Amino acid sequence: MTRIKLFGVRNEDKPYIEAWSNKHNVEVDLDEDLLTLETVSRAEGFDGVSISQQIPLDEMVYKKLHDFGIKQIAQRSAGFDMYDFDLAEKYHLVISNVPSYSPHSIAEYTVSQALNLIRNYNDIQQKTAAYDFRWQPGIMSRSIKDLKVAVIGTGRIGSIVAKIFAQGFDAEVVAYDIAPNDAYKSFLTYTEHIKEAIQDADIVTVHIPASKENDYLFDETLFNEFKEGSVFVNCARGTIVKTSALIEALDRGLIKGAALDTYEGEKGLFPSDQRHRDLNDDMLKQLIERPDIIVSPHIAFYTDAAVENLIVDALDATMEVINTGDTRLRVN
Repeated sequence: MTRIKLFGVRNEDKPYIEAWSNKHNVEVDLDEDLLTLETVSRAEGFDGVSISQQIPLDEMVYKKLHDFGIKQIAQRSAGFDMYDFDLAEKYHLVISNVPSYSPHSIAEYTVSQALNLIRNYNDIQQKTAAYDFRWQPGIMSRSIKDLKVAVIGTGRIGSIVAKIFAQGFDAEVVAYDIAPNDAYKSFLTYTEHIKEAIQDADIVTVHIPASKENDYLFDETLFNEFKEGSVFVNCARGTIVKTSALIEALDRGLIKGAALDTYEGEKGLFPSDQRHRDLNDDMLKQLIERPDIIVSPHIAFYTDAAVENLIVDALDATMEVINTGDTRLRVN
């Protein structure tokens, strides 16, 4: 019987793993720990490996998997920037991801966070908690219908976000993408440059992958192009945003608020339980404590549909490599 080892398993994953295992008659061993130098030996005797983590792998992990006869690592997420493809090639390992597990879940969360910012949700909740029930100009908002939305990146997720704003709220939507899609031009207008999309937008939301080209794309220069009083939403990747530059733009009053589901220093933190530890990240503490920022721990995807798709697609990719030597979800 084929045997697959899963690292980084959470309780919500287990029903979907069990269902897949029974359907395919494959033995699946569950491990809550991440794949590290200390745990890699647990993969010995298995035919395939699937993990869900953001921390990089030591070269010895690649080597040991190869020595165990394992030919792949199936990442249970869309992001794969934690992998060293040179080492994967050196040790003949196929790396796969799950590129589209629930784009609607992420798009819906993005729109909800934008609404929270526009409707001054944090401020209203704080005032209500203090029994201040007055209607005040500071918590009065604008109708989404009257706003312009800039969507940066119109792939699987960004295109849905744009469609919700345009067709659900009747808002004007502009977009920037290095590869514009003519199919979306019925509900958005592409601009030639990212600055052009941002300059007049009331809401800016980003949906592009992490890459060397996109590292700190949103820096001091780009934030200076934002419209005064606009809001910013990042449910994509933390490294896209230079956090210090965002804070500076907020402090200057240029940007009204931001919703961050990802953070440049999140590796090892999202997800984790830090309640009884000293959070050794002053920048993250500052983000959490600010009333003009909404922070969430990379949970935009976190729905039952997404969890099931992550499990099923990763395990299917593992079996593809075991049976054929390759997978349609290969990223290296």
